[in-house]
Amino acid sequence: MNKLRALVIDDSRQVRDFLIEYVLEPNGFEVDIAVDGLQGLHKAVNTLPDVILMDYEMPRMTGLEVLRSLRHKHQNKTPVILMTSHGSEEIAVEVFRLGVHDYIMKPFDPKTMLAAIENALSVTRLQREKEALTRRIMQANQQLTQRLEEFNTLNEVGKSITALMNPNQLLERIIDAVLMVTRSEECTLVLVDSGTGRVKKQLTRQRAGEHDRPGHTKLLNTGALAGGNGKTIEKISETVLSVPIQVGKKAFGTLSIRKDVGSKFTYHDNRLLGMLADYAAIAIQNMQLVRQIQTTKEREKQQIRGLFERYVAPSVVHQMLNEPGRVSLGGVRQTCTILFADVRGFSAFSSRISPEILIELLNQYLRVAADAIAAREGTLDKFMGDAVMAFFNAPLPQSDHPIRAVRAAWAMSRAVKELHRRLPPQYHLDFGIGVGIGDAVVGNVGTPQMMNYTVIGDAVNRVKRLQENAKGGQILISQITYHMVQEYIEARSLGDIQLKGQSYPEMIYEVLNVED
Repeated sequence: MNKLRALVIDDSRQVRDFLIEYVLEPNGFEVDIAVDGLQGLHKAVNTLPDVILMDYEMPRMTGLEVLRSLRHKHQNKTPVILMTSHGSEEIAVEVFRLGVHDYIMKPFDPKTMLAAIENALSVTRLQREKEALTRRIMQANQQLTQRLEEFNTLNEVGKSITALMNPNQLLERIIDAVLMVTRSEECTLVLVDSGTGRVKKQLTRQRAGEHDRPGHTKLLNTGALAGGNGKTIEKISETVLSVPIQVGKKAFGTLSIRKDVGSKFTYHDNRLLGMLADYAAIAIQNMQLVRQIQTTKEREKQQIRGLFERYVAPSVVHQMLNEPGRVSLGGVRQTCTILFADVRGFSAFSSRISPEILIELLNQYLRVAADAIAAREGTLDKFMGDAVMAFFNAPLPQSDHPIRAVRAAWAMSRAVKELHRRLPPQYHLDFGIGVGIGDAVVGNVGTPQMMNYTVIGDAVNRVKRLQENAKGGQILISQITYHMVQEYIEARSLGDIQLKGQSYPEMIYEVLNVED
């Protein structure tokens, strides 16, 4: 397996050497370095590393300038971890809007940096899977549109006959058209199985108005003459003509007409019957194609829906499949309830467990979280290593979104306890959960080719900080959230807590019980 490649962009040799010696090379990374922003941008674009570790302040180009150029000018999606000695909330918001995967203050320890790298690579892999599924949806819709256009072109040929797609009405319309244009006394349409040749259906109608007579049969195996359109017209008697209904070598059945005794068929009658048999063949084939297209379209939709709903709420998938035109870049500002859940102590735990058991165990915990969110119709934004982010009240409005989110958090914590009953004690872990309400921008972020339906803004950052203060098994909610859900829950105040990045402390509550 090829080694992962890391690009370190920092004008400090001491920082570069520290990252290489204590973080990257011990963990199997191939390392490239750049000593300033301009050199780093050139290497990032031309070598396409798997992850970039970049300083914020550098000569020739700052880290922010490099990041803008990567994302906007070069459309480069390589995960970036930004390092800085003196960050601020404004800088953090700006770099996260530009797609930074993590924002780390100097000095840092190797374990913190390694966890950030693993998180960035994990998020990138999930993002690429989602983007690949989005492209599949677009391609499937384009293919289905093309097939329907081809069907409409064929349908125009027999428009006077094929206006109906109901099988019985379609066959009756064909018979009526034959009786009208050939002025025959009787028309019989026989459908056969193209594989076995067995009769599937037979309809006979007389011009006088007598309708289908079940079981009415004519022998079509005597003599033959060539029709004006090149088809073989079978001659049963002087008063009966029959032609095959077929497209190419595929036969659907026969079309026959009868005139009164003493009447003779003309060359014009031969041509009319042959042309109408062509219309009938095209109409029947179109009917079968429509069924096949509908069946295929529904099957493909279900397959895509099943795959995509692993990453996005069913409401988002439904909107994309039914209104693909609304899938575009941009977003709207609205109030959302945001949920963050993180498996506590997972980094230390992972160092003691084999990778095979670790990934299986992590998936069990993440499945618990995803199921709890989906059951309350939340939108699962992303998995972030051992953490989950979700939001409520988008894309579809939910008047009770605050309590939905709190109930999802509560269900998650209950489900973890059930999971513990099936796992050995050494595998017991807990989520630290934060839930908060605020205004954020909800929409598709990325490029026209690669986009992610997500929520961004200061409210998201505040809930993330709230979650970081939660212990394992603890659900923390903001004061405004508490006021909106207090009639449904039991909670206790933890007093004013200064969250990281906030300029003032905020009253925080711990959820103790939630009504169903």
